[in-house]
Amino acid sequence: METVTHFPFQVEHIEHLWIPLPDGTRLGARAWLPDQARHHPVPAIMEYIPYRKRDFTRQRDETLHGWFAGHGYACLRVDIRGSGDSEGILQDEYLNQELEDGEAILAWIARQPWCNGNIGMIGISWGGFNGLQLAVRKPPSLKALITVCSTDDRYSDDIHYMGGCLLADNLSWASTMYSHLGMPPDPALVGNNWYSQWQERMNGSGFWLEQWLRHQHRDEYWRHGSVNEHFSQIQIPVMAVSGWADGYTNAVFRLLENLPGPRLGLVGPWGHKYPHLGMPGPAIDFLQEAVRWWDHWLKHQETGIMQEPMLRAWMQESARPLTTLETRPGHWVGESSWPSGNIHPWVHPLRRGRVGDQDSAMGKSLLSVQSPLSVGLFAGRWCSFTATPDLPHDQRMEDGGSLVFDSEPLKQNLEILGAPQVKLRFSVDQPVAMVAVRLSDVAENDEATRVTYGLLNLTHRHSHQQPQPLPQGEVLEATISLNHIAQRFSANHRLRVSVSTSYWPVVWPSPQSPKLTLDTAGSQLILPVRKPDPGDDSLTPFGYARGAATSARTQLQPRDYAWLVTRDLAQDHSMLTVKKDEGCFYLAAPNLTVAISTTERYSHTGNEYHTVRGATESRRTLTRPGWEVTLKTRTQLTSDSQYFYIQAEMDGYHGDQRVHAHNIHRKIPRNLL
Repeated sequence: METVTHFPFQVEHIEHLWIPLPDGTRLGARAWLPDQARHHPVPAIMEYIPYRKRDFTRQRDETLHGWFAGHGYACLRVDIRGSGDSEGILQDEYLNQELEDGEAILAWIARQPWCNGNIGMIGISWGGFNGLQLAVRKPPSLKALITVCSTDDRYSDDIHYMGGCLLADNLSWASTMYSHLGMPPDPALVGNNWYSQWQERMNGSGFWLEQWLRHQHRDEYWRHGSVNEHFSQIQIPVMAVSGWADGYTNAVFRLLENLPGPRLGLVGPWGHKYPHLGMPGPAIDFLQEAVRWWDHWLKHQETGIMQEPMLRAWMQESARPLTTLETRPGHWVGESSWPSGNIHPWVHPLRRGRVGDQDSAMGKSLLSVQSPLSVGLFAGRWCSFTATPDLPHDQRMEDGGSLVFDSEPLKQNLEILGAPQVKLRFSVDQPVAMVAVRLSDVAENDEATRVTYGLLNLTHRHSHQQPQPLPQGEVLEATISLNHIAQRFSANHRLRVSVSTSYWPVVWPSPQSPKLTLDTAGSQLILPVRKPDPGDDSLTPFGYARGAATSARTQLQPRDYAWLVTRDLAQDHSMLTVKKDEGCFYLAAPNLTVAISTTERYSHTGNEYHTVRGATESRRTLTRPGWEVTLKTRTQLTSDSQYFYIQAEMDGYHGDQRVHAHNIHRKIPRNLL
C-alpha cells in the first residue's frame, strides 16, 4: 500500500475524547478533524467496534480515518461499551444496549459544532454488522453506509453456524473475544480506575461460547440483529463489500437483491480485510472509492459512482492450489443489476463418477460414502483472515474420502458468477448427518483447486428453525447452496464435485459416523453460467492501494504464523495446529509495547468421533515503563454423541503478580447437531 501524506485538508488528530451516554457511561473515541471543521461544519464518518483503538487496531485506523479526514470528513473511531478505553461491560455481540449506544453516539456527533449533521458509518466485520443493524433503526443523522465483510443473517451466514453445522471458527472466535475483552483500558487515559475496570472485565465479559452453543437452531436469539428480517427498513444508501476468500461474501448478493434503496456491491479476491489492505491481491484504491461514495451521498457532489455497475466483482481465473497467494489471477467484471439477466442456470446431472450432460446415457447408480474424519484437514479456514496460510490446499488430499464426480475437459473457457447448487437424492443410516459439497477446478496435471463449497446439516434440509431427525433408510432430497463465487474455468480443465460426510475441522462432525447413499438419478449440479460481457473491458480501472500515513511502530520480535497438519500414523492421531504470533512491537505515540500470540489445535484419533477436540491458547501483554499487564486464556471444546463439553481458564497478571484466575466448566446437550 502506498502511503499518502498530503491531502486537500490539513488534519487535527485527537488521541482520546469521551462520548457521554444517557446512563452516564462514557465511551472512548479517537478523532480526526479537517482543519476547517471547527469553523465550517462537515459531514462525519463513524466506525464503532470493540477492537481497542489505542493499540490493537491503531495503525489500521490511521490509514482509514486519516484518509477520510484529509478529504473533508470528521472521523471518529469509537470503542464499544466494555472494550478498549470505554467504560462498562460487553456481554455479547449486537445486544440492544450496543445499538442504543450507537444511536446515542450518532446523536452526539450530530450535535458537535464541527459536524453538519450528516453522518456515514463504515466498518469491517463487527462494524459492518452494527452499521446495518443501526440503519434498520433509522437514526435521523445516519445518511449512508459502507459495510465490509458483514452479514444480514447471524445464524446461516456468520462465524457460528453454516448450513446448520457448527463451525470450528465459533470456538476460535469465542476464544479471541474471551481474551480480547479481558484486557484493561489504558491508565494513561482513564486514570486510577483502570484496575477496577480491568477486574470487572475479567469477571464479567467475553465468555460467550456457552451462549452460542445453547442456541443451535435459528431462534429469536439469532434473528435479533439479522437484518434480513427487516430489509425494507434499510432505506439509506448502502455499499456492501467483501472478498472471495472471506466468510461473508454471500451477504453482498442478498443485500443487492433485497435492499430497497440505492446500493452498490464490490467483491474482490481478498480475505477478511479492507480492500486497500486486501490479500490475496490485487488490493485496490478502496479509500478513494469510499470518498467518491461519501462525496455523493454526504456532500451531494456528482462523482459518477452511481453511474457504474451495481456489482463489480473479480472474476477469478484458474490458479494452483496454494495456501498462500499474494495475487489471485483474474479480471474485473460488472453487472448493472442483481440478480443479473446475463446469468443463466446450467444443469449438469451427476452420474457414477461423472458430471454428465443433460442427454447423458448413463443411468441410475447408488453410491455410498462414509468419510473419514480427516476430510477437511486441507480445507483452510471458513474465513481467511490472511494472517496465516489459511487458504485450501490441493483437494486431491480430501477427495480420497469423498464421492467424486468429474466433467469431461472443457472445450472452451467457462465463467460462473453466483451461487452454484447441488441437488442430492440420498438416504442415510443415522438420525443426524451432515454433508459437505465442494466444487473444484481440476487442471491438466490433475491439481485440484477448490473454487467454492457448501455445507448442510441434513436435519435442517427444510428449516433452520425446526430441524427434524432423519428417517433412516428413507429416500430424501436436499439442495446444498454453495458460496457465491466468480470463476473462469480454463479450457481443457475439468469441473469436479466432491461429496463428503465430514469436513473437520471446518465444522464439528455429526454425533456418529454417518453413511450416505446417493441416488445419482435424482442428483445434479446447477451452475450460474455468465455470458462474457464485452463491456467489462471498458470498466473504469481501480487505482493502486493507498492509505494515510501511520504513527511509528517498531517490530521488536518477529511475527510467526504457521499452519501445520500432523499425522501420527503409529497412534492414528491427526492434528491441525494454527499459530498466529504477532511477536512484540512498540507503538511510539501511546508509548506501549504490545505482544499478542494465539495457538489453536484441532485433533482427532482414527474415526472415533468422541475424540474430536478443539483447543485454543492466547497470551496478550501491554507494557510501558512502570506498568505491565498480561492476560492468558485457554479454551477447550470436546463432545460425545449427546453433549458438548466446555473448559475455559483465565489468568490475569499485573507485573509478576497474578491478580485474577477463574475456571469454567459447562456441559451442553446436542440438539440435532
